[in-house]
Amino acid sequence: MPSFQSIFLAAFCIAFGLKLWLLLRQMRHVWLHRDTPPSAFADSIPLAEHQKAAAYTLAKARIGLLNLALEGGLLLAFTLGGGLQWLQDSLSGVISQPLLAGVGVLLGLTLIGGVAELPLNFYRQFRIETRYGFNRQTPIGFFVDLIKQTLIGLALGGPLILLVLWLMGIMGATWWLWVWAVWMGFNLLILTVYPTVIAPLFNKFTPLADENLKQRIENLLTRAGFHASGVFVMDGSRRSSHGNAYFTGLGKNKRIVFYDTLLSQLNPDQIEAVLAHELGHFKRRHIIKRIGLMFVLSLFMLALLATLKESGWFYQGLGVTSATDATALALFFLALPVFMFPLSPLMSLYSRKHEFEADAFAAELTHPGHLISALVRLYRDNAATLTPDPIYSLFYDSHPKAVERIAKLDSYHRPDPDLSPLQA
Repeated sequence: MPSFQSIFLAAFCIAFGLKLWLLLRQMRHVWLHRDTPPSAFADSIPLAEHQKAAAYTLAKARIGLLNLALEGGLLLAFTLGGGLQWLQDSLSGVISQPLLAGVGVLLGLTLIGGVAELPLNFYRQFRIETRYGFNRQTPIGFFVDLIKQTLIGLALGGPLILLVLWLMGIMGATWWLWVWAVWMGFNLLILTVYPTVIAPLFNKFTPLADENLKQRIENLLTRAGFHASGVFVMDGSRRSSHGNAYFTGLGKNKRIVFYDTLLSQLNPDQIEAVLAHELGHFKRRHIIKRIGLMFVLSLFMLALLATLKESGWFYQGLGVTSATDATALALFFLALPVFMFPLSPLMSLYSRKHEFEADAFAAELTHPGHLISALVRLYRDNAATLTPDPIYSLFYDSHPKAVERIAKLDSYHRPDPDLSPLQA
C-alpha cells in the first residue's frame, strides 16, 4: 500500500500539472484568436480593443505562471521540506504557552506566504494594470491598504484562531462540531458588519446623488421586492478604472453599491439592467444557497480533519514530526486544495448556472438588450477576453463565456426600436 507521502506527491503532481496545462492552453488559445473577434462582437468590439484584451490576458497569464511556481514551491517547502515543523520549533522555543505558539504558527504561515507573493502582486498592480491603463493607485496607497489588511487580519484572525485551538483542546471528540458553529457564526457576523464597519476602512461610500437614477433604482427595487438600507457610490476610481456593482450585507444591513467608474461607463438603462442582474442573485436565493453549501462543506471538512488529526501517518507523510492542533490545521488547509482542485469544474459550473439565472431574471425585469449592451461595454472597457480556452474556462470561470452569455440573453430579446442587440 502506498504511503500517504506518495499519495500526496502524486496528487500534487496531478494538480500542479493540470494547472500548468490549463494555463498554457489559455495562453495559446487567446494568442491564436487575438486577430479575430467572435462574429457576435464584430460590430461592437473594434479589432484594436480585442487585441488589447488578448495582450492583457496574456500578460496576466505570464504572471500566473510565476505565481503557480511560487505556490507549488511554498507548498512543498512547508510540507515535505519541513518548513512547518521548523516554524513550530522556532516559535515554541520563544513562546512557552502552547495555545499562543499555535496561533503564532498559523499567523506566521499566512505572513510568510503573503510576503512571498508581495513582489508579484506589486508587479501585477504597477506594471500590468498600469501598462493597460487600469491602475490608479499609488505605491503609498498600495502599502497603506496592505497594512490595513494585515491589521484587520490580525485583529479578526488572531482571536478566532485562539478560540478554535482552545476548543480543539478542551472539547474532546466533538470539538469539530463546536468549531463548525464558531466558524459559521464568524462568517455570518462578517457578512453582517462588512458593509458598515470593514469596507469603509478602504473606500468612501456616499449616497447616490443622481435623483433621476436614484428614482429609477428605487422603482426597480420595488418591482423586485428588494429592501436595502441605501444605494451607495464607492470611489473605486481611487485604485482602478475597472467598474463593478454589487449588493452586500445581511438583514437590515443590505446595501447596493456602484463603483463610480461603472456609473461613468454606462447609461441609466444599462445601469438598471446590471443592478437587475445583481438583484437576480437575491431573488433566486443564490446567496442563501451558497452560504448553505459553505455550511455543509465546512462541516464535512471539519469531520474529515477530526479523523486525520488522530492519524500519525497524516503528519509523517507531510513532513511534521511533532503533531499539535495548530500543525493539524495548517497541514489540512495546505494539502486540501491539492486534492480538491480536480473538482473545480463542479463549483465553477454551479456558479455559472447562477449567473445564467440572474441574467434571465434581469431580462424579465428590464429589457434584455440593455444588459447585453452593458456587458459588451464592460467587456470592452475592462479588456476581458472574448476567446478563453474552453477547458480553462470550464475549470476557472465563475461567469459564462461572453459569447454564450450574450447568445442566451439574445434569445430573450424583445423588439426595441431604440436599441440594437449589441449596442454599446
